Amino acid sequence: MKAFLSNPSHRQTPAGTITIQSFLTPEVIQHYRFDAQFGFHAQYKSLYTKRETLEAHAARTDTHVVLALTDDRRIIGFGVFGPPDANERWLDLGPGTMLEVKAVEVSRRYRAFHLASDLLLQMLIYPRIESVIAYMVGYSWTWDLSGSGLTAQQYRNMLIRLFSTQGFVELTTNEPNICLKPENLFMARIGSDVPEKVRQDFKWLRYGITP
Repeated sequence: MKAFLSNPSHRQTPAGTITIQSFLTPEVIQHYRFDAQFGFHAQYKSLYTKRETLEAHAARTDTHVVLALTDDRRIIGFGVFGPPDANERWLDLGPGTMLEVKAVEVSRRYRAFHLASDLLLQMLIYPRIESVIAYMVGYSWTWDLSGSGLTAQQYRNMLIRLFSTQGFVELTTNEPNICLKPENLFMARIGSDVPEKVRQDFKWLRYGITP
């Protein structure tokens, strides 16, 4: 994954030019500083609170890190796209078959500029995207409801709209953590080159039946 390069994109905002940069290495990320808004709030904790977490993800050859950056080298948004965690059922489809959108987060003060869509787009600019099943899991207890002013259902709908723009569809599953709350969400994008057998195996795997 790291051998692939993509051109940065730029978004003009009232807060200045925001650059969306992808396929970053830990060495490059070290030159940036984490925006202070990523941390602990009264009713919300950011998915990642330290730049070092992003560096660790970027050090993996199978993981893609995308950043939204200000002109003064602040990280004000991030996205992470990589393989399932070691304890997840999705690995049963085989190495490299499923890749997860592990994180998409924008600093509170920059969310009005709709940078999440730029981050997601850059994450999916990946040479094997049509050969893999990309997926996301939305756990309602990780959502910034207080900062967004949305209910859990409204936040869920917002995520569905965001991911639908990139070909993700909502799917059912009996995965226990997803089933803990009705507003939790599972979406996937099945690449056009994914074989029919893998598609069928994925359907069964969603219900805990190993291929």
